[in-house]
Amino acid sequence: MADHKHPLITIGIPTYNRADSFLKQAIQSAVNQTYSNIEIIVSDNCSTDHTEALVKSFNDSRIRYFKQSRNIGMLNNSNFCVDEAKGAYFIQLHSDDLLDPDFVSVCMKAVNYDTNVGIVITGTRIIDEEGTVIHEEPNKANGSSTTDFMLAWFKYEVSLYLCSTVHNTKGLKELGGYKSKTNLYEDCAALFQLAAKFGRKDIRDVKASFRRHSSNTGSGASIKDWCEDSLYLLDIMCDEAGDRKELVRSEGLRYFCLVNYSYIKSRSMRSPIARFYAYWLVYKTFEYVSSPIHYVFGNNIVYKNTYRVLSYIKRKTREAWYRATA
Repeated sequence: MADHKHPLITIGIPTYNRADSFLKQAIQSAVNQTYSNIEIIVSDNCSTDHTEALVKSFNDSRIRYFKQSRNIGMLNNSNFCVDEAKGAYFIQLHSDDLLDPDFVSVCMKAVNYDTNVGIVITGTRIIDEEGTVIHEEPNKANGSSTTDFMLAWFKYEVSLYLCSTVHNTKGLKELGGYKSKTNLYEDCAALFQLAAKFGRKDIRDVKASFRRHSSNTGSGASIKDWCEDSLYLLDIMCDEAGDRKELVRSEGLRYFCLVNYSYIKSRSMRSPIARFYAYWLVYKTFEYVSSPIHYVFGNNIVYKNTYRVLSYIKRKTREAWYRATA
């Protein structure tokens, strides 16, 4: 019998060859939800390990297991979970992340079991491969407007993770699932569009865990792809910002420029020419809003002193010119 007060919630777990690492913990965190009216979709992307046996060992009627006949790619596997979802809300739980036992319950109470909200977001803890907590990131948005929420993200006051976000299933399906130009910000693209169209509920408390490790998605993407998807996402955000579009654009250009500089800095590039080109590409893509020279050498005391001297000379030269031509 359907429970109209407590709507069905879908937890989608796309996975590939993680039976010997994190998958069991992820499924267990879904099974352990104190909110009982859930379904758990495990989409196995044609794993070659014992994923099927592991999933079936839970012997839980709420789990729906699918094994793809061939590897369809990670994003298609994720969107397969969306397509199969029957719940009013959808939670994408990657097979290395975790939900707190009361995650769903807290989120549903926060919206008073209303099924028309676009997204619900909690705080997130960051854990390492062993499950040790690195740090926690409460959700500080506190019910602000969608545009203020975007600006807060640019200021690192809000963190966005799939494991701590509940999506309106109908709205997500209408968007075509998770997608973006190069599919690096596909989760954020869906999140901002759902928030703008259907509204958002913020929960400050930390209720989910994102696992940081070497094989996190995006680590092998090219800087060109990151730049293209950054601009794609920024265009979506500007479209949803209304009369504050220009503010979102200016703040967004600076944010994405620095984020992509940081990405370059974290990568191993043997060729100085390749690294120079990468910095130039980012600088040009984001309309020269922030010089890579300042980013790369800004914390170097020698550079700072040299920059101060050159700035002083430049300023004095300009003052002398003004006096001479006055």
